[in-house]
Amino acid sequence: MVDAGNTERLVELLSSAGDDVASRWLEQVASTLGGRVSRGEVESELRELYAALLVGLGSGLDAHGDEFAEVRALLAELSRTRARQGFSPTETAVSVFALKRALEPVLSQDGGAGDLRAYLQLSSLLDDLGLFTMETYARAREELIGAQAEQLLELSTPVVKLWDGVIGVPLVGTLDSARTMVVMEKMLQALIDTGSEQAIIDITGVPAVDTQVAQHLLKTVVAARLMGAECTISGIRPQIAQTIVALGIDFGDIATKATLADALRHALRRSGITLTAADSRAGGIK
Repeated sequence: MVDAGNTERLVELLSSAGDDVASRWLEQVASTLGGRVSRGEVESELRELYAALLVGLGSGLDAHGDEFAEVRALLAELSRTRARQGFSPTETAVSVFALKRALEPVLSQDGGAGDLRAYLQLSSLLDDLGLFTMETYARAREELIGAQAEQLLELSTPVVKLWDGVIGVPLVGTLDSARTMVVMEKMLQALIDTGSEQAIIDITGVPAVDTQVAQHLLKTVVAARLMGAECTISGIRPQIAQTIVALGIDFGDIATKATLADALRHALRRSGITLTAADSRAGGIK
């Protein structure tokens, strides 16, 4: 049970020794951050926290109560900032836990039983706030990692215009369900943006083709056909061809080629353009 007298004593001690406590708190936190955050920034963060903590203590000691909403908001922002800056969970949580050590000299001056009870209650409060900080940090890191994964997925799935009316989608790495959706969306959008009717999906950089990968490719081709475009799959190496045959995978009437160059020639013929060897060297088209 929370003793109102203890909370009043805490507010009294923290208010009267605020500058000293804040200075010790700042020194301890700044020393763990290794200079990667400016001292002025750390001081601003901690002084805001200190002021919000005093306001909350005036009403109770429930870290999850409305009286500590401002404290939680400040800690959530601090956690997200530290996550983006690449700090560890420990380096982030120390911003809360270091306040305990900063308070010890103030509470030990009198050493009364009342001060000890007040300190223990405050310690419990700071533990709860520290756990909140860790949880917020973990969520922020997960969101950051998820966003970075999406960015990498976008970068690893480019769509390029190879010729008027022909786009190419070079794939590198494993093709899973999530990546298939990105490939499909980007390719369909590129078909609309460029007015293309031919698409080449190059799997030269895909290490292996199994039933799942084949299904993903087929779905992409079907989606393109619904948009009125035809697809050619290039990069069918001997090992890939043997695997496809062994697995009994049937690409049906989907055109497949060994190289991207072969696929481009095939796509151009479909568009009514014939590229000869002489014209290729001269840069012309027949």
